[in-house]
Amino acid sequence: MDDSDLHDIYNYRRAEERIATAGQPTVEQLAAVAAAGCSTVINLGLHDAGYALPDERGTVESLGMTYVHLPVVWEHPTPEDLARFSRTMSAFEGQDLFVHCAANVRVTVFIALDRIARQGWAVERAMATVDPAALPPAWQQFISDVLARH
Repeated sequence: MDDSDLHDIYNYRRAEERIATAGQPTVEQLAAVAAAGCSTVINLGLHDAGYALPDERGTVESLGMTYVHLPVVWEHPTPEDLARFSRTMSAFEGQDLFVHCAANVRVTVFIALDRIARQGWAVERAMATVDPAALPPAWQQFISDVLARH
């Protein structure tokens, strides 16, 4: 994946060689995601939020990419949300992915927890990009609950 044109997307990060993450992209930025070689866009944001694109699925699919919507309610992340995310990440493993939400917070936490739960990463290594203390109480509890099971 050539991510040289993706750095202007809000809170863009390269999570690993084949996974890029960010906050909500614009239509033009989704075109750059496609041009970078991503095959799939995974969106953890909500379609009815003020930041959402009017037809992200249509835009993504018109650019030749697969679109997966896994809405995670900011105020109430659940173990079921994480399980759906992990199944999706497993299904698309080995492909170039662009994973986003509103601000790249949901995504960063979910990627870290997926690395622990599904990929067997050490907690310290996986959580290096997450600052639970900076998150709302619901997210702190969610992270604590997931980590308690591993």
